[in-house]
Amino acid sequence: MAKDKAAATAGNFVSELAQTGRYKRSQGRTARQATMLAMWALVGVAAWQLYDVLRNQGAERWLQVGVPALLLIAGFWIAYRVINWPVFADFLIAVEAEMNKVTWPSRAELIRASAVVILFVFALAAVLFAYDVFWQYVLKHWIAFLRYAFN
Repeated sequence: MAKDKAAATAGNFVSELAQTGRYKRSQGRTARQATMLAMWALVGVAAWQLYDVLRNQGAERWLQVGVPALLLIAGFWIAYRVINWPVFADFLIAVEAEMNKVTWPSRAELIRASAVVILFVFALAAVLFAYDVFWQYVLKHWIAFLRYAFN
């Protein structure tokens, strides 16, 4: 237990950033790739937003491009290293192992279940719309009646 806690320290992660190797490269591959792509997408959006902010503030061109580019490179590297950090990588490996144990529904069952959910969403939307129209009608006429009664 103490060894597990020691493995997840901030100092350990900082030293992990300087590594270039991959931890258990063939295990948990799908979960790790999906997680890394999601992290890269977040870093890319953040860099793009920073570029827009710097451009709109009228910063010099080298700042507009340089700072987001550095953020992009650093973010991509940190995301890559997080995926290969033993604590996080072991978690993703365990997640993929559990996902492989799950019994997934057949295509026909998935279509039926999705149709039921979609049908109920539209039915609830129709009921809420009817409630909205009803109360709008009642309150509109009630306010008109009150104005007439008290004027």
